[in-house]
Amino acid sequence: MEPLFLGLRHVALNVRNLQKSLEFYSKVLGMKLEWMPDEDNAYLTSGQDNLALHALPPGAEPGEVQLVHHIGFVVRRPEDVDQWAEELRRHGVPLAQEPKTHRDGARSFYFHDPDGLLIQLIYHPPISDKSL
Repeated sequence: MEPLFLGLRHVALNVRNLQKSLEFYSKVLGMKLEWMPDEDNAYLTSGQDNLALHALPPGAEPGEVQLVHHIGFVVRRPEDVDQWAEELRRHGVPLAQEPKTHRDGARSFYFHDPDGLLIQLIYHPPISDKSL
């Protein structure tokens, strides 16, 4: 049986200091900056995964905002994103954000688990395409 997902290879973290975290993950852990759409968001990779760093909202402290912003399940094709959205709707799971295509070519949507953890179902070309 073919696996439903390509794995849990995307994690997004809220961080206090984006530049400090970016330097840590790139210089200390050796991850490569994949994309930085603005000064509050950075996306890194080790080649097989994707780590998103999001600056905490101004004035927010950990505890007020969860440090794990969301987890992401990677799928093979962009159309898989839409199929999963329909499947979740059939199960009565409301979507936190409808499927959309991002500027970098990724396609995704968001929903919550029963405990409120935000989950993203994502087609992300740099890692989805490597698993074909």
